[in-house]
Amino acid sequence: MSKIKTWELICLFCVVCFLNGCSSKEEQLQQSITQATQNAEQELQQLKNELEQGQIRNANLLKEYSKVLQKQRPELAQISEVIAQDATNNGPLFQGLAKRLEEIKSLPASAAGEQTLQRLEVLREAMKPSLFGDALTDPINMLADMSNGTLARVGAVSQSAEGPGEGNQLVGNPNYGQWQTNSNGISFWQWYGMYRMLGDVIGAVEYGSWSKRRKYSYYNDYGRYRYSSPKQIKSQTTLETRTRQSYERQGKQFTSPYAKQRSGASGLSRSSYTPTSAPSSYAKNSSYSKRSAGSVRNSSSRTSRGVSRGK
Repeated sequence: MSKIKTWELICLFCVVCFLNGCSSKEEQLQQSITQATQNAEQELQQLKNELEQGQIRNANLLKEYSKVLQKQRPELAQISEVIAQDATNNGPLFQGLAKRLEEIKSLPASAAGEQTLQRLEVLREAMKPSLFGDALTDPINMLADMSNGTLARVGAVSQSAEGPGEGNQLVGNPNYGQWQTNSNGISFWQWYGMYRMLGDVIGAVEYGSWSKRRKYSYYNDYGRYRYSSPKQIKSQTTLETRTRQSYERQGKQFTSPYAKQRSGASGLSRSSYTPTSAPSSYAKNSSYSKRSAGSVRNSSSRTSRGVSRGK
């Protein structure tokens, strides 16, 4: 009888130790999330400060490009001003980071787990001034394309627009718009609010055609996981799957917009060439997470041609 009681006590002791161990791990995880959240808040404020103080070179370049284009093409002055807002903390790119942080902070404690910590890590990467500066190459190159070659591209595949259509770098980036599917099952890009005027410049963009002939952009080729929320990535994956299935039913070939990574020419920071460890809440079996860092090019985040290159 005493042996049985001894075993009961041992089992009870093991259970208590196990529960204490689990509780300790949970507490450590919550502490890590709290600390990462505080760090993210500080880093977002630091990014805001650097933008306001003119310490991010590509933000300054974007403002300069906007001024040049307004003088060169007065008919594009309003569009140019709108695009230049990304050089400030009021732009969609910065506001997208702030919104994602607020979404994480609003999660109930019971829902905050390892994936929350991973999301914070990815978000904090996107807040790095060097990476944020790289992300600004898309609006910079959009203005460069609109200048008819007067302004030099930055960190792009080529120094001239790739095919017809001015400034398509922001298409597919959920900070500026979203894909809308009509009654025929065809998806078109729809710009948000003040960016809707870009539709008059770029024209209608159909998803299947864009997917097959997509041009280089920093967001789609380097920054997609850092500058998108898990919900946005899920939406992109769902649309890709649905379109693929639709094409297959019609006997047509579909090419994923992310099947091939296009490379920037030079001037991106080292961090951009290092793929982030995307959490499972973003996408499963993502080709992004399997990419190697690749060769690291010039990390000075500059263009060798300056603001104006002439014709």
